[in-house]
Order: sequence, then structure tokens, then C-alpha cells
Amino acid sequence: MFNQKRLHPAAIFFNFIKVLRESLFALVLGFITFKDDSLFYFILIASGIFILMLTFSILSWYRYTYRIEDEELRIEYGIFIRKKRYISKNRIQSIDLTSGVIHRIFKLTKVQIETAGSSNGAEASLKAVKRTEGEALRQELKTASTRHTDVHDEYIEVANPSLRITFKRLFLAGSTSGSIGVIFALMAFGFSELEQFIPDHYYDSTVEWAIGLSIIFIVVLVIVLLIFLWLLGIAGTMIKYGNFTITKNENELFITRGLLEKKQVTIPLKRIQAVGIQESIIRQPLGYVTIFAEVAGGSIDKGEDFSSILFPIMKANEVDDFFNTFLPENTGEIQNLAPLPKRARKFYLLRSSLPVIIIGAGIGYFFTQFVWVPILLLIGSLYLGFLRHKDGGFYQNDQRLTIRYRTFSKNTVIMYHKRIQAFEKKQYLLQAKQKLATMRLSIIGKMGMGKHFIIKEMNESHTDQLADWYSYRK
Repeated sequence: MFNQKRLHPAAIFFNFIKVLRESLFALVLGFITFKDDSLFYFILIASGIFILMLTFSILSWYRYTYRIEDEELRIEYGIFIRKKRYISKNRIQSIDLTSGVIHRIFKLTKVQIETAGSSNGAEASLKAVKRTEGEALRQELKTASTRHTDVHDEYIEVANPSLRITFKRLFLAGSTSGSIGVIFALMAFGFSELEQFIPDHYYDSTVEWAIGLSIIFIVVLVIVLLIFLWLLGIAGTMIKYGNFTITKNENELFITRGLLEKKQVTIPLKRIQAVGIQESIIRQPLGYVTIFAEVAGGSIDKGEDFSSILFPIMKANEVDDFFNTFLPENTGEIQNLAPLPKRARKFYLLRSSLPVIIIGAGIGYFFTQFVWVPILLLIGSLYLGFLRHKDGGFYQNDQRLTIRYRTFSKNTVIMYHKRIQAFEKKQYLLQAKQKLATMRLSIIGKMGMGKHFIIKEMNESHTDQLADWYSYRK
């Protein structure tokens, strides 16, 4: 580790793909502009640009070196302007290993190193190193040395508690993920963008063919499409969370996941600001939940969600055992929450149904034959408002605060006084007359940005009680 090293030559390919991706829009625009009259000159210019890109990628790889010296990771890079970056060991917050499809073919990995100042990108990113070297680098940079087994496919801490998702649970997670709506929306957006490139006579003939079909055939076609999207959602979840394993080391959680792109993510326990239990509308009746954490810091280029998933799916009655094993400080009573007052229900019902009423009135006026659609949406919105009121509440015990709220999914969040950055009480005139108030809590989230939790129409006395608890007022 004390000698200067270069990345694996595969980094040339990754550099080239990155530069090509950044220039793709200009190349496509140039092709559309010159495809008729000056196609030969466009090909000639594009070939020259490709050669320059390849040369730049090779030089970037050759000029990029790294080494560990004097308790620091020292990186030198830059073709024309030489840059040096020194990262002290005790400033490193996390070291993540990611192996995409190409990485895994050549037994490589990508090493991402983050410090407290990482936001728009990782503090250092080694795009391609040998897997064994990446694991050795990770071990060397960790401030506390830990024993480990020498495994070819994944790095596992010895004698530390570990939990791995089963295939049955993974399939269930994909089946109940609710991603079908997202996929359908993306497909609709993609079709709307591609529609302009479809010749008019093909488009018109397809529409006429669809109109001429029988109702039964159209219904079967829609059902088949929905099943396809559902299977696509299952496949996406299984690829993302395949082989999901969480292991607790002394001061960190180590998560491995992914079938095609294998990720190894380190979450230091001291960076966890809050822990949550999420129950989606689909999973709640089945008794399954998702465990997540709000982690301070992190970078935008990690490709992670804004909340870190600690376990994709488990039975609600298994949560206590999970906390006892991996996060014992968050174990405790979360059932006896103080509920929202009954007089607050009308606010939730009105807030949830008002947009539907406004939009539905327009649909009912201009499209009377579809008046049943806003009626169904109104019933659904009223039920959602009822659930949001029913599920809202809090429980405060010593330095720990548990809150529960619902957007579409029901979320129970556990946090400690020392993690809360700000407390805000809001009260407009109508709330004041009803002796209600809105509470807003802020903690540090991903990329150093604030993460906010809001519970509306609480008892005013409860918000004052929590304000006193937060500010140490007597």
C-alpha cells in the first residue's frame, strides 16, 4: 500500500463511457443536423472526437495513482494540471465497494470513500481495482482493525451477527413493492417522447386497429400488460436487493446487496440519525414492514435512496429481534403512542379530498360519462385521510422520541433528542381556535441536507410538552 499504484486498465473503458455519455446529446444532435447533406463530414469529425476521447481516457488512467502513506490515502491525478488529494484515515466516514456486471467479469470492484464533507460526489472514487485489493484497501483505511475471512465473492465479518434475506421474502418484496405504477408512468412518458418519431400512417393504422378490437380482447390485453409490469417490478426488486445481507461490526453496519451490480455499503452507527419502520398499504394487511435509517452525510453519486434500507422486508413481529441484534439502542415500546385528537379528523379528510373535489368537478362537468371516476377517487381520498388521522401520533420517553405518520405508507420513526437539529411549532388561526398545532422536526439527512418530519393537528398541549422537552425549558 505504500507504493504508488494505478487503477486496473479497465478504468480506461469506464472513463471512455463517462466521456461518451456526457457528449452523447451533442453527437445525436449533430447526426440529426448533418445526416442528409454532410453525413461524410459528420462521420469524419465524430471519428476524430472518438479518438480524442479514447486518448483522454488512456491519459487519465495513466496519470491517476494512489497510495497509503502516513495514515493518509494520497491520490494524484490530472493530465495537464497535476492535482494531489490527501484523505486522513480518521476523517473517513465510510468505504463502499460496488461491482457492476463488467467489474464482476474481470473480478474488479469500485471503491468509494466518503468523508463528512462529501455531498455532490464521493471524496475519492477508485473506478476499477482488483476485488481482493479493494477489500484490503477498505480494511487498511478503517480506523479500527477487524478480523475477516478471505472469501472470493463477498467480505464477511467473523463472529458478528448477520441476517440474509431469503428468496421467498425477496419475491414477496418484489410482488408488493408497488413499483408497477412507477414503471407504467415511465413507459407512458417514454412512449410520449417516441411518438413523434413514429410515421403518421403507422400510428393511424395502429389506432384504427385498436378501436376495431372487441372489448373482451382489450380487457385481456390490459390484464396481460399489468401482469407483465408486475413481473417487471418483481425482477427489478430481486436484481436490486438480491443476496441482501446485513452484518453488524463493532461500530458499523455492513450491507451487501445486488445480483447484477453488487454493492457493499458501510453505515457507521454514529451517523444514523433516526431509524424507521415503513408499512405500505399493500404490505400492512399482510403484516410485513421495511426497516430504514436516516443517515447523515453521503454523496449524491452513490445511487442510493434518500433513506438507507436496513432490511427490505420482514414480519412486523420480527422487528424487535432485529433491533435487539443490530440496533439495541432503538429497542423499546413503540405501541402506546399518543393519538391525534378526534377533532383533528375533519382537517385530514378535507386536506386529502380537496384536490380530488376540484379536479373531479372539472371532469364531471366536461366529461359526464366519466363522472364515476372522480367519485371513486373521492372515496379513496377520504379513506386515505381517515388513515392519516388514525395512524398519526407520538411517544416520548426520556431522551427518545417516537413519531408515527402516513403519506401513503405508514411510517414509524425513532430518534433521540441529541439527533434533532430543530423543533418548530406552527399554528394558524383555525388551529388555534381548536387548540391544535403542527409539529415539525428536522434532522441531518443524506448529502448533509435536512430531513423533516411533520405531524399536523396535534393537541396544542402535546406540542408545547415536546417543545419544552426539546429546549430543556422548565
